[in-house]
Amino acid sequence: MLSQTLIKGLNDQMNYEFYSAHIYLATAAYCSNESLDGFANFFLAQAEEERFHAMKFYQFIIDMGVRAEIDSMAKPNNQFDSVLEAFEKSLAHEKEVTKRIYALADLALDEREHATMNFLNWFIEEQVEEQATFDAIIQKLRRIDKDSNMFYMLENELGKRTFDGTSEK
Repeated sequence: MLSQTLIKGLNDQMNYEFYSAHIYLATAAYCSNESLDGFANFFLAQAEEERFHAMKFYQFIIDMGVRAEIDSMAKPNNQFDSVLEAFEKSLAHEKEVTKRIYALADLALDEREHATMNFLNWFIEEQVEEQATFDAIIQKLRRIDKDSNMFYMLENELGKRTFDGTSEK
């Protein structure tokens, strides 16, 4: 049986994953407004992926026989000085998600809640991938600097990203 502390932590993380989707949707809107459709597509796919993550938490909470509690969320940042800044803030956000997942995993470990520990292992692996993806794009954007041809190529590459839920681990 899940402790009240663990139930609260799982619900908090579920809501934070929904908030992550909200953040990426706002970032996509910024990119769309700047006519950076490839980057907007990347962030729209990222928003879908975060909703998928939130629903994994939702279903786990339900499967564990407790109530999933949906909460309100803060207004996300809607303005950036550049695409690079958007990705840097996204990486910082993913690092916060990682920190939160680790804290939740530590709590499950302390409570010897094996089902939750197993469930969270998927997210621990996922966060390695998330941070690596954002870091790689940031490194490319920094190398590109003012080369508009390379910028276009990267935007075109990111414009091909899709998410349908079946590619997840």
